Amino acid sequence: MSSDSSHVHELRHSLASHHLSRLRSVNTSPAEFRRHVRTLSTLLINEVTRDLDTEPCSVTTPLETITGRQLVGRIAAVPILRAGLGMVTPLTDLIPDIEVWHLGLYRDEETAEPVRYYDKLPPGNPTRVALVLDPMLATGGSASAAIETLKKWGVPKICMVSIISAPEGIGRLTTNYPDVPIYTCVVDSHLNEQKFIVPGLGDAGDRIFNTLG
Repeated sequence: MSSDSSHVHELRHSLASHHLSRLRSVNTSPAEFRRHVRTLSTLLINEVTRDLDTEPCSVTTPLETITGRQLVGRIAAVPILRAGLGMVTPLTDLIPDIEVWHLGLYRDEETAEPVRYYDKLPPGNPTRVALVLDPMLATGGSASAAIETLKKWGVPKICMVSIISAPEGIGRLTTNYPDVPIYTCVVDSHLNEQKFIVPGLGDAGDRIFNTLG
């Protein structure tokens, strides 16, 4: 994992390059697409969670009692519906006690801005850490809305986790939320007139859930 700045962390990994190539291909089936999303999400989550806070704990092995380490506080995965759901499983595998809170946002096709349709975060009692999950960071509109919601909830540490990112979305988050690091497998070239990432992979939600029509 290398950082273009202290804010953006782009994954440099041979396995990531391999699975990204399969993910992008128009010939990849929905089942294969979901598998590659899970694999790439796992590689990213390994990096995102590298420096989570821990505290000492006592562990009794078959031979003796030692001092180990355990995670501190509550951690939330926050997938942006619906595509973000494809990235949840690696987190629940690695952190079985993680809380999963959903935010429903869709992009208005005329304005390319997010429209909120689902938000069930409980009032008060925020988690210590929140990981916002969305396979594609394009304009940054949905990500910004999610981050703003989590900040109002009172989450002290927020990370953005996307498989593919566009410079435009990165720029928006970097400007508006300099305290929120971005973890991504790759930064692509640009957004086209329809605000899709180029070269990208098309619509991640449609490809995950096989709703291309």
